[in-house]
Amino acid sequence: MTWKTYARRFWAAVVCKEHGWKTTHFWGPAANWALVGSAVYDGLNFGPEMISPKMTATMCVYSGLFMRFAWMVGPRNYLLFACHFFNFFAQLNQMRRCIAYKQSIGEDLGFTQEDMYKVGAGVAVAAVGLKFAPALQNGLASMGEGVKSVVMHPAGPFTIFFWAPTTKWGLSGSNIADYDRPVDKVSTSQQLSLAATGLIWSRYSFVITPVNYNLFLVNFVLACTSLYHVARKVKAYQEIPAASA
Repeated sequence: MTWKTYARRFWAAVVCKEHGWKTTHFWGPAANWALVGSAVYDGLNFGPEMISPKMTATMCVYSGLFMRFAWMVGPRNYLLFACHFFNFFAQLNQMRRCIAYKQSIGEDLGFTQEDMYKVGAGVAVAAVGLKFAPALQNGLASMGEGVKSVVMHPAGPFTIFFWAPTTKWGLSGSNIADYDRPVDKVSTSQQLSLAATGLIWSRYSFVITPVNYNLFLVNFVLACTSLYHVARKVKAYQEIPAASA
């Protein structure tokens, strides 16, 4: 195919009534590009002391799973896939900077050896679960209609549509864990990006197939926790003139 053919296909996708630029199918993933931009901006303009290791580690897991989510959701969303592909590596770079900085000043990352054991155990359980998931799902489904309706749901616990949004709760959890983090070490661009994606994805959750209430709730909470940190930054900036007067 020639470049003209690719250009026509690209333009057709952009103006498509079902999932083009006038729909949430476009603006939901587009908002997530702000996360990539934030990681690049912070990496170029701020020192590694600004990086939250909890948030950055969660971002890596979150983007890794949402690449799969983007591929499986209806309609398939290549813009979302590309966004999380780039965000995964942008966050890995931020984590690399954070680790190097912490090591240079002799400070730990805030993760204990017990935490690492828990992560390892979680990965092992997930690997075993993937191996035996079909048999387990069918076994649970035979336990009655109530259980079957949960385990066989299109966005149930045996699908990426459950686990990708569930990992996003880690972003809200990281925000809550950092509730008293010094405001000078809170990334304004990151929190604004998280707030924007939380608000837009609250709507996006209802226009995809399958409709995802878990995704809606996690994004609503993410928007609230991110706006809390933005408000802390605004308040701190307002207090600077008063302190210097």
